[in-house]
Amino acid sequence: MSLLPVFLRLEGRRCLLVGAGTVALDKIGSLLKTGVRLQVIAPRAKDEVRQLANEGKLEWIERAFDPADLDEHDLVIAATDVAEVNAAVYQAALERGIFCNSVDDIPNCDFFFGSVVSRGDLQIAISTAGESPAVAQRLRREIDAQLPEDLGPWLARVGELRRKVLEIHPRGEERKALLHQLAHRQVCDSESCPTRRLALAPLGKVAVEENGKVWLVGAGPGDLDLLTVKALRLIQSAHVILHDDLVPRAILELGRNAEVVNVGKRCGVKNITQEEINALMIEHARNGRRVVRLKSGDPLIFGRAAEEIAALSDAGVLFEVVPGITAAFAAAAAIPCSLTDRNSASNVMFSTGHHAASHHESDLPHSEDVTRVVYMPGRELRMLAAQWLAEGLPAEFPCAVVSRAAQPDQEVFQTTLGELGEAAPAAAPSVVLAGWAVRNAAVAVARAREAVAATA
Repeated sequence: MSLLPVFLRLEGRRCLLVGAGTVALDKIGSLLKTGVRLQVIAPRAKDEVRQLANEGKLEWIERAFDPADLDEHDLVIAATDVAEVNAAVYQAALERGIFCNSVDDIPNCDFFFGSVVSRGDLQIAISTAGESPAVAQRLRREIDAQLPEDLGPWLARVGELRRKVLEIHPRGEERKALLHQLAHRQVCDSESCPTRRLALAPLGKVAVEENGKVWLVGAGPGDLDLLTVKALRLIQSAHVILHDDLVPRAILELGRNAEVVNVGKRCGVKNITQEEINALMIEHARNGRRVVRLKSGDPLIFGRAAEEIAALSDAGVLFEVVPGITAAFAAAAAIPCSLTDRNSASNVMFSTGHHAASHHESDLPHSEDVTRVVYMPGRELRMLAAQWLAEGLPAEFPCAVVSRAAQPDQEVFQTTLGELGEAAPAAAPSVVLAGWAVRNAAVAVARAREAVAATA
């Protein structure tokens, strides 16, 4: 079924609703918000419908439906619990060329009510063409949770500025670019607001810095649901996405209108140097583009963000860091364990495989009081295990190797330090967690499973 999504202006139009029960009452709430002139026909009505009629918000005619009731109406909704009545309403509407919706009756519908997310004048409607209203409602809840609550007032201010821009600036590409730029900026009520000054300034006089900017964005461990709301908005509005190799395709596809460039490396093989990445960010930003430098996990954890921040600062390019969920937290959740279990770990140490095997005991807090997290441990864990044993950690020190944390094919392998060196290679990317907190989590999970089994 191919549908055309449209938003109708119904204020002052005549709409007929056949039925006045629970289903009809749900539609009444949506319809009255539009300013429609609503007539309800039903031999019986819920008390709420009667009250609305008494208040003059709708007209209730207390009798059964007659096809002639459709005359002079622009829209009709059949919302009775009698299939034959709903079908008769649809047939009468079809004969008169009037659009009809029969609630929960797909064959007798010309249009469908969507699940709507609203923020002031902003409306996002979701339709499944009647196949599954429950799915539409689920998506509505998910979208609603992602949208800022102040989006409605912001949109009103942007709309006010848009009307001023259309009034004072001539039609053309520069005006169009300005309007698109306003859609990405905060607007305050003050006359000295930078966005208001930008909107009213002569076209072509806006500094490059007003346009170009770089965001160093954490994509998280790869699960779409673990993206931050801010990261999602930036990805969707980017002109250019420069991404690490480990960022999944599903996340990259969110930036449908962006130029997407892989600037990562895999297994130590570089496709591009760090200096070239820095140059790309600076060049695109200076050309007035919104640049998202998309990094797996969190950009500030082993993501070479310091070098990129320094390069952008030296070049005078505006930038912002947007945190993401780092792989260590996703791996801990996969076990699950608290990295700072107060009974066994007062410290957490983050390192990479290269540096983890080169620490000396004097560099660390009390060895067994630390939960150790090793990023990019490599496929060979013998050297890491030997170094930790040489530091004096016991062979029974709990360890876990988490591969592809938070991904559908996530794997968790729990072992001890004495056996870690013999562990089979894990699929990349992987993280090693080591500490008594890992053992405590395993015990707690086992007890929980035993309790569930006992009550089954």
